[in-house]
Amino acid sequence: MEQRQAKTIVDGVFERILGKVIGGEIPPGGAVNELALAAEFNVSRGPVREAVKRLQGTGLITKEPFLKARVINLTVSDMIQIFQLREAVEAMSVRLATMTMSSAEIDDLLLAFSSGKNGSEMPVLDIHVRIAEGSGNERIRALLCEELYYLLRLYRVQSGRMPGRRETAYSEHWQILRAMKARDPDLAESLMRAHIARATQTLQNLLVEQGAEQGAAPGTGPGTGPGTGPEPRPGRSRGKG
Repeated sequence: MEQRQAKTIVDGVFERILGKVIGGEIPPGGAVNELALAAEFNVSRGPVREAVKRLQGTGLITKEPFLKARVINLTVSDMIQIFQLREAVEAMSVRLATMTMSSAEIDDLLLAFSSGKNGSEMPVLDIHVRIAEGSGNERIRALLCEELYYLLRLYRVQSGRMPGRRETAYSEHWQILRAMKARDPDLAESLMRAHIARATQTLQNLLVEQGAEQGAAPGTGPGTGPGTGPEPRPGRSRGKG
């Protein structure tokens, strides 16, 4: 019973820290202060430490010996490479899903997507995950829904902050789903590639702009300005880590 309760506390702390990272409250390159978070959440440091370890497993947080945990800080080049991989994998994902999912499953996906939009609010449904799950390819599902999920989510949220991008993305998602319903894998794949390519360009422009505002060198991305780099190890000179 105690073990189950401890797990529930860790789960809650994990979600709250994740929300701070995804929401930008702890920015890329920012330190994750376990003591401060424990005080804020009114828990002991143990659950926070366990939650941070879980976040390390998602790739969102990195931690080296003798250094504080920090939110991952990708360069613009790294981000582009990840999104190029995403474009290739998701293009195949939607092609397979268009051919594999039943008509009832596609109709349910369309209904869930359209009903999730309320006024000016964008859908909560992650159609990229649903499509990957419907592709029938376990390796594609694992890559998009587990290995890269949180990292992609972090940068997709950043891209979505650009004015007009969320509305455009909604329209693009709708077109992809209609192509799936029409059982046109070529069109669905083409639309998915264009959708991700536009998101990549939007995010690239955003990261370059943020880097310029922070006085970073071109291509370094956000979070690399003063005060965001690794802290020196106690009693040692700064090394490669």
